[in-house]
Amino acid sequence: MSGFKKFLLRGNVVDLAVAVVIGAAFTAVVGSFTDGIITPLIGAIGGTPDFSAKSFTINSSRFTYGSVINALIYFLIVAAVVYFFVVNPINQLMDRFKPTPEEPTPVKDCTECLSSIPAAARKCAFCASVQAA
Repeated sequence: MSGFKKFLLRGNVVDLAVAVVIGAAFTAVVGSFTDGIITPLIGAIGGTPDFSAKSFTINSSRFTYGSVINALIYFLIVAAVVYFFVVNPINQLMDRFKPTPEEPTPVKDCTECLSSIPAAARKCAFCASVQAA
């Protein structure tokens, strides 16, 4: 039982739980934003203020494609917000702390064994032959 308790109290599990709760709350906000502002705005331009009522029927089966359109709008808004407010700033922050690449050390081939050694070396590390300057 103590192993399970340690597992639950590890930082990754707690962080994941917090992320799920915040994601659910954020999805509710995006849903109400889409229902209250975006969908009516698109409806004002296109003539239909509510996509959820859009449907068609084939052989007594009702297909509500309007709810799919609403879900697609939700997804696009959530994806855009996550990208522009989470992914993009994190990538810029990581790029800022990324080490600059160092200049490669010039190399030459050993005259005896043809191994690559630093150009300033006076002795080969592989065959111990003395190198000309």
